[in-house]
Amino acid sequence: MSHKEANDLQDLQYFGEFGGVNPSISDSSTYTFLSAKTMFDTFEGNTEGCYLYSRHSSPSNLYLGEALAALEGTETANVTASGMGAITAVILQLCDSGDHIISSRTIYGGTYAFMKNFLKKFNIHITFLDITDLDAVANAITSKTKMIYCESVSNPLLEVADISALAKIAKKNEMPLVVDNTFSPLSITPAKLGADIVIHSLTKFINGSSDCVAGAICGTKEFCLSLKDVNNGAGMLLGSTLDSLRGASILKNMRTLHIRIKKHSENAQFLAEKFEADGLRVVYPGLSSHPGHLIMEDQMNPQYGYGGLMTMDVGSLENANALMEMMQERKLGYLAVSLGFYKTLFSAPGTSTSSEIPLEEQKAMGLGDGLIRFSIGLDDDIQRTYNLMKKCMLDLQILEKDTMDV
Repeated sequence: MSHKEANDLQDLQYFGEFGGVNPSISDSSTYTFLSAKTMFDTFEGNTEGCYLYSRHSSPSNLYLGEALAALEGTETANVTASGMGAITAVILQLCDSGDHIISSRTIYGGTYAFMKNFLKKFNIHITFLDITDLDAVANAITSKTKMIYCESVSNPLLEVADISALAKIAKKNEMPLVVDNTFSPLSITPAKLGADIVIHSLTKFINGSSDCVAGAICGTKEFCLSLKDVNNGAGMLLGSTLDSLRGASILKNMRTLHIRIKKHSENAQFLAEKFEADGLRVVYPGLSSHPGHLIMEDQMNPQYGYGGLMTMDVGSLENANALMEMMQERKLGYLAVSLGFYKTLFSAPGTSTSSEIPLEEQKAMGLGDGLIRFSIGLDDDIQRTYNLMKKCMLDLQILEKDTMDV
């Protein structure tokens, strides 16, 4: 499968105000007009190329939105000040009091907390389920269901959603399929598979340098404009506006995304295969042992690999904590949440990024105490990385010495 979107992204060219190879950054919060009528028309959304106030739009953020639309193959895209800013705006734009959402049970902890704990204030009901059980999804739909929500590759268990099949269910029931594609930009293109709205935390792989927080909503022009409506747009009225300086910085970092994703995936595949052969329980979509491996193969863009995330179960929280601390001490990466950084990041999701999910529900979905989530970095010598990681496991007796082949 060729990936037209990567070419579309590469073909975008913007010239700065004085002919610079990067577009000029618009760092104004408000914009002037030569006539009062033009200001009125702009406020009503009836002018092209005019800017009113940066909470509504700005040139820098529109450039980034165009690049994200090219990346995901959608008509357009809006940017927000965080991934949660994107998620909450989409949900509140689509749902009213009394409505119902079907959601994957394994999603980012912040999304889970918003759905379970916050939306009840608005009498919006959620059914959390195994998104890989298509019959369960179809059977959960009611007359009040307004969306199906999932992640392409779930956080933190790396379940793979069958986006094409879910899109068929959604379209049959005349509702949107909303997909968070944060874990798999370029590797998966949800819109091409039938998703109606694609969400990103730009904080992660797309920016790639762990120096900002941002989000994106990719979809139709009609939906993205509705989010920016001054009277009832959730994106506008909730105020999650991305700073123009950060928008310009992310746009520049996006230019290397295709190179970075290939290397993240290559390194993760190598380590996953090695540690599975060592007898550890490794979850990675690129392994044939992964339950969603064939679905991933069917819907992925193969030149970008299976992604940079993998999990390993080292038996207990005590083992997990000791291993992460030792790996950080030995400069293998950072004991930190988030993903997509040039160095490997690792955390125990049950006590960090998924801590909002109650313990009994964590256990029910298979999120064990000894689980470590790895965002594999851009290491040049991945064999060396494997050797050093394995040495840590041997020193902590997580692995037996007779498996040593370094």
